[in-house]
Amino acid sequence: MPVLETLGGAFFGAVLQVLFHKLDSHKLLHYFRGRKLDVRMLKKLQRKLMDINAVIDDAEQKQFTNSMVRKWLHEVRDALYDAEDLLEEIDYEFSKSELKAEFQCSASKVSSIESKMIQLLDDLESLLDQKLVQDFKISSGVGSGLANSVLGKRNESSSLVTQEVIYGRDDDKKIILNWLTSNNGNHNQLSILCIVGMGGMGKTTLAQHVYNDLIIEAKFAIKAWVCVSDEFDVFKLTKAILEGIHQSTDDSRNLEMVQGRLKESLTGRKVLLVLDDVWNEDRDQWKSLQTSLKYGAKGSKILVTTRNNEVVSTLESNNIHQLEKLQENYSWQVFAKHAIQDDNSKLNSELKEIGMKILEKCQGLPLALETVGSLLQSKSSVGEWEGVLRSNIWDLPIENSKIIPALLLSYYHLPSHLKRCFAYCAVFPKGHVFVKESLILSWMAENFLHSYQQSKSLEDVGEQYFNDLLSRSFFQRSIWLFDIDFVMHDLLNDLAKYVSGEMCYRLGVDRPGSVPTTTRHFSMVKNHVDCDEYRSLCDAKRLRTFLCISRNCGMSIQDLISNFKCLRLLSLSKCQNIKEVPDTIADLIHLRSLDLSLTRIKRLPNSICSLYNLQVLKLEKCIHLKELPSTLHELPNLRRLELTKTYLRKATMLLGNLKNLEVSELSIKNLENIADSCDALAANLRNKKHLMILHLEWDLKVKNEDSIKEREVLENLQPARHLEQLSITGYSGTQFPGWLSDKFLLNMVSLTLNNCKYCQWLPSLGLLTFLKRLEIGGLDRIVRIDADFYGNISSAFASLETLRFNDMKEWEEWQCMTGAFPRLHSLFVIKCPNLKGNFPEHLPCLTILCINGCEQLVASTPRTEEIEGVNMETCSFDMLLSHPLHSLGIYCCPGMNIPMNHGYPFLVELRIIQCCDSLTNFPLDLFPKLCSLRLDGCYNLQMITQGHPHGHLKSLSIRKCSELELFPDEGLFAPQLETFSIEGLEKWKSMPKRMYALFPSLNRLSIKDCPSVELSDGCLPLNLKHISLLNCSKLVASLNKGVWGTNPSIKVLSIEEKGMECFPGEGFLPVSLTQLHIKDCPNLKKLDYRGLCHLSSLQKLFLRNCPILQCLPKEGLPESISQLEITNCLMLKQWYKKEEGEDWKKIAHIRTMFSSEIDTSLMEIFLEVFEADISTLPTENAGLLGFGMVITSLANNTMTVDMVGLIVAAS
Repeated sequence: MPVLETLGGAFFGAVLQVLFHKLDSHKLLHYFRGRKLDVRMLKKLQRKLMDINAVIDDAEQKQFTNSMVRKWLHEVRDALYDAEDLLEEIDYEFSKSELKAEFQCSASKVSSIESKMIQLLDDLESLLDQKLVQDFKISSGVGSGLANSVLGKRNESSSLVTQEVIYGRDDDKKIILNWLTSNNGNHNQLSILCIVGMGGMGKTTLAQHVYNDLIIEAKFAIKAWVCVSDEFDVFKLTKAILEGIHQSTDDSRNLEMVQGRLKESLTGRKVLLVLDDVWNEDRDQWKSLQTSLKYGAKGSKILVTTRNNEVVSTLESNNIHQLEKLQENYSWQVFAKHAIQDDNSKLNSELKEIGMKILEKCQGLPLALETVGSLLQSKSSVGEWEGVLRSNIWDLPIENSKIIPALLLSYYHLPSHLKRCFAYCAVFPKGHVFVKESLILSWMAENFLHSYQQSKSLEDVGEQYFNDLLSRSFFQRSIWLFDIDFVMHDLLNDLAKYVSGEMCYRLGVDRPGSVPTTTRHFSMVKNHVDCDEYRSLCDAKRLRTFLCISRNCGMSIQDLISNFKCLRLLSLSKCQNIKEVPDTIADLIHLRSLDLSLTRIKRLPNSICSLYNLQVLKLEKCIHLKELPSTLHELPNLRRLELTKTYLRKATMLLGNLKNLEVSELSIKNLENIADSCDALAANLRNKKHLMILHLEWDLKVKNEDSIKEREVLENLQPARHLEQLSITGYSGTQFPGWLSDKFLLNMVSLTLNNCKYCQWLPSLGLLTFLKRLEIGGLDRIVRIDADFYGNISSAFASLETLRFNDMKEWEEWQCMTGAFPRLHSLFVIKCPNLKGNFPEHLPCLTILCINGCEQLVASTPRTEEIEGVNMETCSFDMLLSHPLHSLGIYCCPGMNIPMNHGYPFLVELRIIQCCDSLTNFPLDLFPKLCSLRLDGCYNLQMITQGHPHGHLKSLSIRKCSELELFPDEGLFAPQLETFSIEGLEKWKSMPKRMYALFPSLNRLSIKDCPSVELSDGCLPLNLKHISLLNCSKLVASLNKGVWGTNPSIKVLSIEEKGMECFPGEGFLPVSLTQLHIKDCPNLKKLDYRGLCHLSSLQKLFLRNCPILQCLPKEGLPESISQLEITNCLMLKQWYKKEEGEDWKKIAHIRTMFSSEIDTSLMEIFLEVFEADISTLPTENAGLLGFGMVITSLANNTMTVDMVGLIVAAS
């Protein structure tokens, strides 16, 4: 439809696009004609929407300065959503009649739809007739001007330093200066570095400081600064660069002329060009701009600042410097500079405490710190500061704030479909950890994702939307262990709430009061309480999202269904009050996503199968649910079904009829229970083209002596050639299937063969061209790995990066092939006690080597150099040294040593654990790049020597080296050391007296089981925050104020002492503590109030394993404590248990948790979910259904199937 091309970037653009697309559908026309409704209403609706579209851009611009326009826009939004609801209802009725020929739409339903259409047209006409609409400009189709309207005229940056002092960016500046002054440029390619970060992060300020540094003046012959901003006009930018170089106006009239002049100016001269605030993503425009820039001399550099990682891709730059938020101490410096002009006399303890809380709200964003700090400049009372703390930064008038325009600008630059997705995030609380896949499914449920290419799935579209927002810094990665999730800066969460208005409401987060009737997305962040907001929720009849993040939704599912007929997403995960799903679930005709995971439901009604629009059904860990409706296949749009840890007694065999269900990950367990190998063919894996990940598992506990049948089963489970990841576990056949040995699975990138104990040889895996990760373990019958493993080709394992052999009990010989493993960077050989052969001799990319428990390798080598429990011939060891090894581990090989007659220039991480008995001296100078060092169980080690300061060491751990007494000259100079841990050093007498000078960056210090160690007064580094003193009686007894000195940074202290009866002594603890852990003190009887009362900053107190500690101080605990956790302190629990203990009232104001207080219902679920033995599932009373699949998870993509033998249907 042509009107789609005129849609601007307004928030409403995406909604209007959906409506125009629906109005273009034949379904509407057929429905109206078939029910004898007036077709002219559809044309009229289309014209009204086009009229709205014509003025919507201008209205969006004016809403920020005119409250009446903003109110009008909100009414328009509600009308458009009503239109979407109505058109979806018509689509549902039409589709239902197509699916079931006998279905007839009732006269009352037709009359209801006609009434709604008439009302909708009246509402739109009323909105368009309002007087203010006459003042709106008709849109040209380009959403221009919003930036200027909302933000005023954009301030153009210059190279002049606007802030003389820049806090917390010294390291960033150093990195950028090093890059600018290095000779790493490619003469044939422009050398570009991009500084990337969200708005307000200080990118321009950092670039200004770099640009004006004296080093730059001496390095570059010419330099220029250009503020690019929104408009990327090649002619204007080229002209601006030329004028920047010459500091004079240029009169060039066309691109040809100005590019010629710029080429002449740059040729043979080293130039630095700064392009500030770049938004352009058009690669052709960039290539046109760089036409003249490439004539600069070798060493010329371009420095770019941008908020968008897509810009980096456009510029084809591999050099990215991600600007992170400021650390707390630097945040305070920025805040104090603007709030009190660095005059500490204006700051009392109360204001300082409030200021620190304000700091937390700003989350290290420099522009936010500056904005709020400046606001407080004229305020000096505690009440005024508390008012700012309680207020929202978005309550500030725009003219008083720089941060609002800065972040609104990022929002303005989003296309309309991303604006809708971003605004939806306002339904989540601050600090919410976003799982990308889950958020994409929510967007899908809300119908935000639209693909007009048949080859692109909705999930792929959502992935693209999310990545676009991520690249624009609306999300940040959050890595925890091996999981990569995402978070949103609190101010961006505020921005989402600001632009979404009343659309989103979060119970327990948003300001108390009634829930607006126009709310469409609702989340319950805290447990239900009897409050006005919750009572008023039922008035929000057009709710689309009900998301319960707490454990009790406070409303029955029947009430939810009867009140909210427009729901698209209903999530009741973990709600223990949900025990059944009523038949009326079918009334939710718009429902696309239903999450009943971890509820107590026992069955699903058959009526759920009439939810035509349902796309996602989540039933994870529903331990009481035993079967699915037999008509589940009637859900035509279901594309994701999640049943992880839900053990079904009877699985429907009709899932194959779910045409849109695309499974990309499949796990099939208990394959030993398949009686007939032909049954495995029913899985039809070979035709699962979307299947990317496959796990096949046999239970080793079940003896299966029919190896031929097992081989046939595995042969019949052959996957499609698109498979990328495969794991085979517990297979009891004697050889692997043919499809694993030939070139069939050429797309395979990861393969795991585990506990296939009867296989006698490995397939020709070297033929898998794209294989990157290979793990082989527990193959007890493998004795020799020879040329067949490589496929008899010299270029075997061309892409392999990680190779792991583990627990190969009988493996004796590894025949190596020259030219194999050209890209291998990680090699692990663990618990292969009989391995006697050599290792591959030429591994040019090897950076990580781990060999453990391979004792026979030692015996097989006549001349030895020793590494990681393996003695190799000298030539072999020298070969390994020639590789740029980054990580090396030596484990559990007492007779082995690491040679100390040469250096290890590339080694970054070294672990020597229970090895190297002859090692008496560790010369640190041989490891110049070492960042992490662990020495554990080196029982004869006496010295760690050093001739030069070590500039890279960040982590040092020394454990159970019983002969080690001290460092050389009572000190080890490691200025970058952050973590230092010692344990079980019986002869160690004292820590270095000048630790503050030797370890100035030390952040964490742990000392355990060192009975003789002492600390000197004033020795602790000023940056030290975490200290653990565990079972060091002499050290703990000697602590006093002198030890802590004036150190203001110590925040966390952990104490463990077996002989201690009373703790802490007066003046024993540093006043800066915020957390105190007292644990494993079996003789502790009393906590001394005199040692605690001065701890005015203490917030958290943890007491663990103190069995005879009878009471807390009778005087009470410091008032600052907000959290008290007590674990395995039985006598304390007796006196302080909530509402039962005699002294509970003394700590009633503190959030207190006893570890033994576990929700019994949750514990029951935990035990049933994680300890359930599926072999006990009942199979009696039945007739034959097939080979018996129990689906334990089926997620878009992820399905787990347990084979439990023949399942019989109830007779």
